[in-house]
Amino acid sequence: MFEHARIRPVLASILLAPLLLGACRDTGRLFEVSGRLMVFNYRVATVNYLVTLNPIQPIGEGQIAVTTFENPAGGAPLVVRQKLFPEHKKVTIESPPLECVVKDRPYKVSIRIEGQDGALLQEIETTMVSSQDQSMLPDRPLVVGPGYEPNPELAGHPDGRLPGGREVTCPGAN
Repeated sequence: MFEHARIRPVLASILLAPLLLGACRDTGRLFEVSGRLMVFNYRVATVNYLVTLNPIQPIGEGQIAVTTFENPAGGAPLVVRQKLFPEHKKVTIESPPLECVVKDRPYKVSIRIEGQDGALLQEIETTMVSSQDQSMLPDRPLVVGPGYEPNPELAGHPDGRLPGGREVTCPGAN
């Protein structure tokens, strides 16, 4: 009986080892989304998508993130190609300035991680949702230039609102 008490833990370890090693195997995922944000910059009257990725595995030499953002103004999606660097601890991807962002509406974002040869290594699909409408921004930047001078276009309009608005026609607008 004494021998059986010693053999059981050893036998259990031998049987569990393949299961534990299987749980540690490579899943093929290179990155995970760690942050998604709609960035409103009131001072310069812009809004952008901002996505942060955390590497799960080391970033390979020559990898590229090709990010396709849904265009809130309609039309063609916005595409950003960004080189990834092995020494970076995180990857931040920012869209060009957006128009027509609507509160609580989900916008699609697709990220393709490509190898040096252009081969697809990982594809990430996510959505972005804004907690604000773009209508809360001024129609033009409040300040211009390196000295943050008041924007002369807004002379006589301290609230940043111009009679013609942002001069953008948004989908669904009347």
